[in-house]
Amino acid sequence: MPTGRRTGPAGSTRRITAASALGGVLLAGALAGCGGGQDTGTPARTGTPRTPNASSFSGELPSALASSASAAVSSASVSASAAASSASARASEFEASVEAETQRRNAAAEKELKKVHGRGNALAEVGMTGIPRAETGGILAVRVTITNKTDSEASYAVRVDFKNADGKVVETRYTGAERLRPGTKEQPIVFSHQPPEPRLTPVLAKAQRY
Repeated sequence: MPTGRRTGPAGSTRRITAASALGGVLLAGALAGCGGGQDTGTPARTGTPRTPNASSFSGELPSALASSASAAVSSASVSASAAASSASARASEFEASVEAETQRRNAAAEKELKKVHGRGNALAEVGMTGIPRAETGGILAVRVTITNKTDSEASYAVRVDFKNADGKVVETRYTGAERLRPGTKEQPIVFSHQPPEPRLTPVLAKAQRY
C-alpha cells in the first residue's frame, strides 16, 4: 500500500542539490573573506601615508633635536670665547715681547754709551720731536729720529736727559737702533716716568754710532 514517505531517486536528487547550494555559499564566503583577487569595483587601499595635518604641530623641536641644537650653540659659544681668550693672550704675549725687546735695546744703548767720552759721534744723525701731551695722556714723551747717513750698516745708541727749570738732570732714558741700513731711519719713542709737574725739558745728551 502507498504511504506518505517518498523514497527513491527523486529524494536523493533533492538532497544532493541542497548540499551543492550550501557548499557554494560557503565557498563564496571564504573567497570574500580572503579578498579572492576578484575586482569588486572598490579601489584597494595602498601603503602610501597621508599628509599629516599641519594644525596638529606645536612648532617646537622634538626634545632630542632641541637638546642637540642647544649643545651646538653652547659649543659655538665656548669656541668663540676660547678664540677671544686666545687672541687676547697672543696680544699680551706680543706686547710683552715688544716691551722686552725695547728694554733689551735700551740696555744695549746704555752699555755702549758708558764707553763714550763726550757727546758721541752721531749727534748730526739724531733728532727729537716732542709729542703733544693730549696724545699721550699727559705724559712727557719725545720721538727720536735716528737716520743712518753713512754708506754702511750701523747701530746707534742715544741718551736723552730730562731737565727741570734749573737745568738739573732729573731723569735719563736710553734708546737706539740696531743694524740700520744706509739711508734708512727708525723713530723710537722715549717716555719720561716723572709726574707731569713740574715741567721737564728733554735734551739730546749723547748719540753714538757703532
